[in-house]
Amino acid sequence: MDILEIIETSSFFLCSISIFLWMSIGSLSRTTRSEVFAQRIIALMCLTSALLLFSLHYLGGEIWGSDNIARPLAIIAVIVALSSVMNIKGKDIQKEANPHTIMKARRDEK
Repeated sequence: MDILEIIETSSFFLCSISIFLWMSIGSLSRTTRSEVFAQRIIALMCLTSALLLFSLHYLGGEIWGSDNIARPLAIIAVIVALSSVMNIKGKDIQKEANPHTIMKARRDEK
């Protein structure tokens, strides 16, 4: 196993785990402390995989038969890292009613 295969496997593993953790952030954020910890772990994993993907590109490696796809994947990993540290807990972003407030309003009307 050469260095390019190790970098490719490591970056795929880190990307997969960080995306899985990012999707399950609701379960991981039972407390504010655990939410911040999970966000930092996800960001660290994404940034590490982005670094590995950039190095894979500049070392001449290829992913899925393409030598140009590593950079866009690295940029996506950076975007996921940035989005993972956005703390929106308790803030109404969309400014529209969610199902919980609709149900509560219907109960109050009766």
